[in-house]
Amino acid sequence: MRTFSNTTNPNAGAFVRSGLAGFACFFALTAFAQDSGPTFSTFDAPGAGTGAQQGTYALSINASGEIAGEYIDSNNVHHGFVRAADGTITSIDAPGAGTGPGQGTGGCLGDRAVPKANPCWGINASGAVAGNYVDANSVYHGLVRAADGTITSFDAPGAGTGAGQGTYALGINTSGAISGYYIDAAGVYHGYVRAKNGTITTFEAPGAGMGAGQGTYSSDISKTGAIAGFYGDTNLEWHGFVRAANGTMTTFQAPGAGTGYGQGTQGYGINTAGDITGVYINANVFHGFVRAADGTITDFDAPGAGTGFQQGTGGVSINTAGDIAGFDNDANGVYHGFRRASNGTITGLDAPGAGTGVNQGTLAYGINAASDIAGYYVDASNVSHGFVRSE
Repeated sequence: MRTFSNTTNPNAGAFVRSGLAGFACFFALTAFAQDSGPTFSTFDAPGAGTGAQQGTYALSINASGEIAGEYIDSNNVHHGFVRAADGTITSIDAPGAGTGPGQGTGGCLGDRAVPKANPCWGINASGAVAGNYVDANSVYHGLVRAADGTITSFDAPGAGTGAGQGTYALGINTSGAISGYYIDAAGVYHGYVRAKNGTITTFEAPGAGMGAGQGTYSSDISKTGAIAGFYGDTNLEWHGFVRAANGTMTTFQAPGAGTGYGQGTQGYGINTAGDITGVYINANVFHGFVRAADGTITDFDAPGAGTGFQQGTGGVSINTAGDIAGFDNDANGVYHGFRRASNGTITGLDAPGAGTGVNQGTLAYGINAASDIAGYYVDASNVSHGFVRSE
């Protein structure tokens, strides 16, 4: 699937999971329903550009309906934003952010023509936002923006200071703890968790490689402090992991995941119960999965998902009820969002105005407790627009 992994550019992100024998995998038939009626609200951030690979990218949503994401302006500079439940949009521009193309507040999404399933903006129940900014030297720094607008930047110990290196923040929980990863001077990835008081604890997944593009990718963090992520081994094969709040790490591999370079399992979202969603890769085709807290893994494929090179299905985020938001890439290279209910029913989400060309379509990223979904769609001119779909 064109959106889920990039094994040629180590700075582009990835999806990983580590394998443990004994997990059960249930290849169940999946029910499918298609949306009917006008369920989408679309929006554009003020200042968003209208050129190809510019526009608005909604990436996470909290229980109050507040949305965090970023927009790219007409000069290809990134800006963060928060959209209130009433639709009011406030820009986030970190002090120290660069003003050149590809710089600014945000930027970890990389090449917008190749979407990635790792959302790099998180928002918690109180409206605090975690993200990052890129300085004038193209170095990444983490940030947390409090609900009152105060921005605090931070750098993980050991983070590199070269272009594309630095600190990436991805998830934030109700306690204000932040999960993410940093890239060191050698291009190796390392996980970290930042407590609300600013203390940063770094960690490595067992089996993680120490070469460029290898290492530990920490993704989402739950209310209880458990972290989902993945790591790349010395062969750049992906493996998933869950790190408990006490630091204990369990690695896993989805049954059916391929072995070797660019294959394997990548975990993205985790809920309060410890359920994890993500993707596994076999023969360069992507498949979604949900891993229960007891280790049971259930895989799924969205109806209509492609089965060609880098096509398929991926889960991105999971709410307290076990509903999943994600997207698939069909045989024509078009993206379609979906919501997978905890009973396995998959509902397709195609935003009004979404394009039908290669790398166009609808991408669902965030889901809240009410199963409202935030994401973006790419139109026929390759411009992106935010949306929220309410139940």
